[in-house]
Amino acid sequence: MAMSWEKRQLIADGFEPTYVDLEWYDGPRKGVALVDGVPHYYEGREYDRRDEADVYAVWPASEAAVAWEREQWAIFVRYQVSDPRGDEHPGLGGIDARYDELDLLLAPHREAPEGARRLVGEVRFDDGDDRYRLDGVDHWFRWRPVG
Repeated sequence: MAMSWEKRQLIADGFEPTYVDLEWYDGPRKGVALVDGVPHYYEGREYDRRDEADVYAVWPASEAAVAWEREQWAIFVRYQVSDPRGDEHPGLGGIDARYDELDLLLAPHREAPEGARRLVGEVRFDDGDDRYRLDGVDHWFRWRPVG
């Protein structure tokens, strides 16, 4: 199990919060997190099962996209709390009309643009009780240039 850290220590060590998980596969693959204090999308293009930092494409998220992402995240969290097995996951489509509408609005924002920055993202987990929360998730990133 991964070690957990107090938020105060994460901030002191240069880690920034993740607002939204869009994809998780043995670690964060895609979502929205702060990069240098500004919301960015991130997408893991390379994957390594070792406990080492991965390389991500990162690109700025507009204010509107962040608001929509957080709205959709709140819908997901409410379903996750009420149905932890995922039988009624709104991402399956046809379960929550607003979730589906947000998927359409967000699709172009979630695609990495040409020239997206490549950064190494080191992940740490906070000591919160819940993985999924209205204000984000339990993992934080510390970013650095590739190479």
